[in-house]
Amino acid sequence: MFYLSLILDYLKNYLKTRLTYRSDFWIEVVSDLLFNGLNLVFILVVFQQTALLGDWNRDQILFIYGFFMIPYGLFSTIFNLWNFSERYIVKGEMDRILTRPAHSLWQLMLENMDPASLFSALAGLAVMIYSWGQLGLPVHWSDPLIMLMMVVSGVLIYGGIYVSLSALAFFSDSPTGIMPLIWNIQNYGRYPVTIYNKLLRGILTWILPFAFVGFYPAAYFLDPLNWKGFALLTPVMGIIFITIGLSVWNIGVKRYRGAGS
Repeated sequence: MFYLSLILDYLKNYLKTRLTYRSDFWIEVVSDLLFNGLNLVFILVVFQQTALLGDWNRDQILFIYGFFMIPYGLFSTIFNLWNFSERYIVKGEMDRILTRPAHSLWQLMLENMDPASLFSALAGLAVMIYSWGQLGLPVHWSDPLIMLMMVVSGVLIYGGIYVSLSALAFFSDSPTGIMPLIWNIQNYGRYPVTIYNKLLRGILTWILPFAFVGFYPAAYFLDPLNWKGFALLTPVMGIIFITIGLSVWNIGVKRYRGAGS
């Protein structure tokens, strides 16, 4: 209950800030939607030139892209740790976090949460519903539950990877440039892994499993006969990677000795 009450307290502070700077909030929302809109336009332009991308048609690619956006939007809302190294390690704000009784990662997540990113998840849901109708996919009573499980698992995969990368700052005296590289790699997960070579497919499946954020869970609904086995591994990958992320984080916190002077 203590940790749940913190959500409400931090959310109140967030709303007070946004009520003061309302235009900033909407500029951020519009910027995110424009960015995702450009990616959507890119897909549509590609299919002006070809009927298939690998073995996948336009509406199937849109379905995968829409599904990909949902866990990504939720992840961006909850795990907004992009500036962790510079703000909390280099500038020493981690010292402030560690003087409080709540777990350090929970505090950082609440302190940096970005509800504006939820609009990206809603946009992804709209794209997915549209393509679902275009494809004429059947609807089963279990589909909402399975989708919820897949989305939560995707958020955990994202969280595990980026918490691990953020925790590397505890072991380095300077900010690392690996975050932008991984952010670029994650975008490959919004397309079918079948269009990539075996090396990249293996990386996206087992090392940086962004394929489990977009393609595999979406393929459960598109082609369950061929992809159901991989899709059902999504919760397992989510548990594995969030466990790795929390372990690396806790080790890093124990190693941390303060900002110094």
